[in-house]
Amino acid sequence: MAQFEIKEDFILNGEPMKILSGAIHYFRVHPDDWYHSLYNLKALGFNTVETYVPWNMHEPYEGEYHFDGMLDIERFLNIAQELGLYAIVRPSPYICAEWEFGGMPAWLLEKDVRLRSSDSRYLEYVGRYYDHLIPKLLPHQLSEGGNVLMFQVENEYGSYGEDKEYLKQLSHMMLERGIKQPLFTSDGPWRATLRAGSLIDEDIFTTGNFGSKAKKNFDSMQSFFDEHGKKWPLMTMEFWDGWFNRYNEPIVTRETDELVDAVKEAMELGSINLYMFHGGTNFGFMNGCSARLQHDLPQVTSYDYGAPLDEQGNPTEKYYALQKMMNEYFPEYETKEPLVKESMAVSDIPLTDKVSLFEVADDLVTPQRTKYPKTMEALGQNTGYTLYQTQIEKDTDDPERIRVVDARDRVHVYTNGNHVKTQYQEEIGEDINVKLNTEVTDLTVLVENMGRVNYGHKFVAPTQRKGIRNGVAIDLHFATDWVQYPLSLEDVSAIDYTKDHHNNQPGFYKFTVDIDQPKDTFIDMEGFGKGVVFVNNHNVGRYWEVGPYLTLYVAKGFLHSGENEIVVFETEGKYQDHINLVDSPKVMDIKE
Repeated sequence: MAQFEIKEDFILNGEPMKILSGAIHYFRVHPDDWYHSLYNLKALGFNTVETYVPWNMHEPYEGEYHFDGMLDIERFLNIAQELGLYAIVRPSPYICAEWEFGGMPAWLLEKDVRLRSSDSRYLEYVGRYYDHLIPKLLPHQLSEGGNVLMFQVENEYGSYGEDKEYLKQLSHMMLERGIKQPLFTSDGPWRATLRAGSLIDEDIFTTGNFGSKAKKNFDSMQSFFDEHGKKWPLMTMEFWDGWFNRYNEPIVTRETDELVDAVKEAMELGSINLYMFHGGTNFGFMNGCSARLQHDLPQVTSYDYGAPLDEQGNPTEKYYALQKMMNEYFPEYETKEPLVKESMAVSDIPLTDKVSLFEVADDLVTPQRTKYPKTMEALGQNTGYTLYQTQIEKDTDDPERIRVVDARDRVHVYTNGNHVKTQYQEEIGEDINVKLNTEVTDLTVLVENMGRVNYGHKFVAPTQRKGIRNGVAIDLHFATDWVQYPLSLEDVSAIDYTKDHHNNQPGFYKFTVDIDQPKDTFIDMEGFGKGVVFVNNHNVGRYWEVGPYLTLYVAKGFLHSGENEIVVFETEGKYQDHINLVDSPKVMDIKE
């Protein structure tokens, strides 16, 4: 049986090995495209694929586990092995990854636990998850005839805490459940993060994350190794070859020649994992959010990342330049011609139906009635939108003062179905003055969760709880008797389009298109405001007119020959009578 060890070098079957890895997250790529991306990694001359494992996808609701379709990690590892690729798996409870809540399931927010700590109650939930996850990974270990070389403990913990007992408990839990391959940690390459986040005293391998200045960063890591008497190989577990993007900001770019030089420097000194090799897409509501002191910054649906493979999975200029460098400086690693997928364009797809959200909310979910409004998590909801409705009495002929007290992240307020105000983050809680024209008024509040923080000091902050977190005040008192609709929008097939549509309300817009031979495509969302799109009932992600992306990627696997249905959920009341599919992404030119 094959054997992998970490000594002064990585040792594979008795011979030194340089790990040349690329990150591909199976959960960000349609399963039909896994082979395509993995083949292109092998064709670059690399020998290993790395992936995170998102807890919030595999256990979205407590005790409900999913390992099929896009979450079939075993199939992903099998395809990699068939192509001759080794694997690195990072099954941490927390993954960061610019992913909703850093991969943590939102239902943990309703538990009395401290996340990412040695809190025994939190570790009990991690243990239950590991009881389902780790048995699926065990057969894929190199020692068992699989291709997994090593597994990560937590993720960049030195940038968050220094609870060593927590890290030790996680490593013990992994070993107790049958992990035999070496374990490792990954952190920033400077002493403070390595000290806080590594398990070097437990003889667990330490790696560093950076995207340039390999010699300086590896020297820093080597000093830390020397301090602890370790003779280990140097590896950057995340060599950032690009970056993620956020709404209303310019696309982050990196010069190809500079990147190639930086990768070459890292490869000459140690082993490397390109983060990302293929970024893929934050399908559904799975984009994360960058924490800021005041206004947090949600990330966009595309996770293109400026990687060697674009969002679609096709080779970019960076790919070919890296391959040229491989052929010139590392000819011992065989390269091949990469695979390239085709795209398609279809113009003027007609709008066939439309209906307002308030008309069909009961078709989508059973409402919950409570005296005071509950948060999204208290309603048993993880992501999406929450709709709150009540009735208020008219007390004066002057404008009434309404305040949505403490909600996240973006709210739309309506009286008798008429839009009166949209508020976002720090605007929430400001006075909304409305003149009521009826003795009893229907008050409706739609709250959008735009993504939970995935990194940093706000990870356990109150802002992680979404929906209305306090209440809605009329004059000086809190309104009561609420009807609440947790709109996770996991299934939009039950919408009744025979009901009414009202302008300037959130609504659903259905487009149908016949396709003979489906190919990858991009939905052009210009002319719409903000919302999400469903293709044949698959949530392909969020759009927002502020940019920078004006399109949403649709993998061929979401389409089929014959009639296809595109449903747009639009919250701003902006829509078009036709929609277009285009063959490449469109971005807005946003100035710094």
